[in-house]
Amino acid sequence: RKPIVCGISSLGIDHTAILGDTIEKIAWQKGGILKPGVPGFTVPQPASPLQVLINRAKEIGCPLYMCPDIAEYEEEGKSLHLGLAGDHQKLNASLALQLAQMWLQQRGCKGFGETKIPSLKLPLVKWPLSLASAFRPSLPMVKGLQDTVWLGRTQVLQRGPISYYIDGAHTNNSIMACVRWFQQVALNEEKAGAGSVVRVLLFNAMGERDTAALLKLLQPCHFDYAVFCPNISEVSGVGIADQQNYNVTLENVLTRCLENQKKWNMLMEERSCSDPWASSLPVDTLIKDSPRSSPLLLAPSSDRLLNCNSLVFPCISHALQWATQGRDPDFPCLDSNFLHHHPVASSGSVLLREAAHIQILITGSLHLVGGALKLIDQSLTQ
Repeated sequence: RKPIVCGISSLGIDHTAILGDTIEKIAWQKGGILKPGVPGFTVPQPASPLQVLINRAKEIGCPLYMCPDIAEYEEEGKSLHLGLAGDHQKLNASLALQLAQMWLQQRGCKGFGETKIPSLKLPLVKWPLSLASAFRPSLPMVKGLQDTVWLGRTQVLQRGPISYYIDGAHTNNSIMACVRWFQQVALNEEKAGAGSVVRVLLFNAMGERDTAALLKLLQPCHFDYAVFCPNISEVSGVGIADQQNYNVTLENVLTRCLENQKKWNMLMEERSCSDPWASSLPVDTLIKDSPRSSPLLLAPSSDRLLNCNSLVFPCISHALQWATQGRDPDFPCLDSNFLHHHPVASSGSVLLREAAHIQILITGSLHLVGGALKLIDQSLTQ
């Protein structure tokens, strides 16, 4: 195997069962993509994992370069426009430009990509490896950066009074980036509109992830409601192949959703110093069958009122039906006759129906995002 060029983007803690439980171990594994004599590029990393990549490159015999700041490619007074939102995408854009440039050069393409002199306006950063030269991107490169679309990443879909903010963030770093993006775009939308706004979080995370840490990072978004559900589009007797996880049972995933809800409630308690509702009942006593033979809402067998505005549904469809309250034609409102008496569900329904705008952030799992997109944008399945 001898690729033309190799690239390593921002490192993060993920897939620890396979890659290792520290950022240094993960860096060592990621460095395996580097090949002898093949140019490699990376972006700014924390000092320790960056040194691991440098050492791996030396062992392998790979010339490794640091990508320059995206501003280095820009003409005076003319910024590069990126189709993907977020500061982290600027790092990815610089990496993409370097990879494309090297590939074209190695393929014998000439007459483009004039090397630029480093800008004196940007702070000079000394890296323990060679800095790649910035260049003037060709028009196709500029257009490619501008037109890039990544479904399920910093994606916004409008459906009348409802805005779906969709981001498959599932690590600490990506959730932090998601929060920065959501806070900015949601605030801009609120400023442009008028009337009351209700914010809803739709979240799920499975496997080895520290969901308490992820949920804590999401708290600054000030959600009015937090909704949890498995990565299942709809409750039916027919499974969807790409959503099947044969390593866990339905009871396992529903239990995890209830655990995520409990963690959210505890975080809200810490934030507000109130006494949240939390149930210690096992999952089989929480799942109530409806006349439709499948539960519409996981609710406690308790007369205590909920102080934390959180809900658990058995599938994405039911969660979105409740959150949209019939205001998105693709999601008919849940029949209240099939909902258990639940103070948050009933009071929330009123607020959601009367709100001038509903903002729904869907995040925490790529599978959750995929299942939601299947329902929200049905053209994707045609």
